[in-house]
Amino acid sequence: MSRRPPEPPFREPPQRERRAPQDGKAVDPERLYVITGGTDGADRATLDLVTLIVARADPPRSATPEQVAVLRMCHTPLSTAEISAYLSLPFSVVTVLLGELLAAELVQARAPVIRGATADRSLLEAVMHGLQKL
Repeated sequence: MSRRPPEPPFREPPQRERRAPQDGKAVDPERLYVITGGTDGADRATLDLVTLIVARADPPRSATPEQVAVLRMCHTPLSTAEISAYLSLPFSVVTVLLGELLAAELVQARAPVIRGATADRSLLEAVMHGLQKL
């Protein structure tokens, strides 16, 4: 009778290396690919970090979980940077996602409200008079 060498212990297959962003959460490239539908977003809408997004409709049944999340959180205007942070997704992925929602007319993009460079004179006078009365 010959003796067989002992079998090596069962080992888990090696995990794919995932890049960790600065906040310590792992980024799964396959998940990002699925969210964007494999598109690079070359034809996506030009959105910047401060563009405000507002939902125009409730999520349809065919919407992905990420699209549903965007539509639910954007009942009040949110910037694209805030959406990216809340979803823990890179900005480039969020712009592709928002581009799809804009094309389907489920959201509306608005320019941010920019305050005037100089303060309104009547407001400053009202504040000054109020302070003088104290």
